[in-house]
Parts: sequence; structure tokens; C-alpha cells
Amino acid sequence: MTNTTSRSRNGALFTELVLEVFRFNGRLIAAGDAMSAPLGLTSARWQVLGAIALEERALTVAQIARRMGLKRQSVQRLADALVEEGVLLRQDNPEHRRAPLHLLSKKGRQAYDVLDAEQADWAAACAKGIGTARLADALAVLTELRARLEQD
Repeated sequence: MTNTTSRSRNGALFTELVLEVFRFNGRLIAAGDAMSAPLGLTSARWQVLGAIALEERALTVAQIARRMGLKRQSVQRLADALVEEGVLLRQDNPEHRRAPLHLLSKKGRQAYDVLDAEQADWAAACAKGIGTARLADALAVLTELRARLEQD
């Protein structure tokens, strides 16, 4: 039986983009793991710290998961481990008794700040030679495509 499905050129390009994003994501995770390992973290743990640091306020596990595009159950396991290790603090949530808030401890803030500075240098090196307009276009396209997928 032959494949009778025909793809539009844009559909085929989108598929190629998806595959490239998968490969890119793998490289990002490997780079993040390498940067965060000296601090006893992983990319996934760094993402949890980053969600809180970027929001500049305590967040629930569900809020962290939504902001980072992760599964709530995965974030729950990470948050529990980070609390146990003293990287995050957990506090009661006055708005929802069963959904505590998480914030960075002093140890967590220090780790995040070290990683943030290292990531800034790494990002500059990765982006070197790629024009600002091209990077902005890539960001705009990925943002638009993510928004479309979130509507589905």
C-alpha cells in the first residue's frame, strides 16, 4: 500500500521544524545539565528554580509546571527533592490549603544567580554571528506556533 497523504510545503517545513526543535531540545538539556551539574542540579531542577526566580514570587507546583511546559507530577517530585535539599522553601498558601507555595531559599537564590550569569555568557556565545532580526523572527515564529498548539 502506498502513502497517499500529500503534504503542503508549509506542512512539510513545519514537520522539519518540529524534528529540529526535538534535536535542539536535547542539546539544550545536555548543555543545561553540564552547566548545572557543578551546583548539584540538573536542567529540570534549574527550570523549577528559574520559574520562581523569573516570576519573583512564590509559586505553586501547578504554576511552575504551566510556566515551564512541564507535567505537574514531574514538578512535584522535583520540588519535593529541592525542598529536602534546602534549595526551595515551602510555605502555606492562604488561597489554597492543599497547594503550598514554593520559593527560593538563600541556597537556591545563590545557585540560580550563578547559573543565570553562566547562561548569559553561554547564550551570547551561541548567538554570536546570528543577526538580531533573525533571532527575533525565530522567537516570533516559535511563540506563535506554541500559542496555536495551546489553543488545541
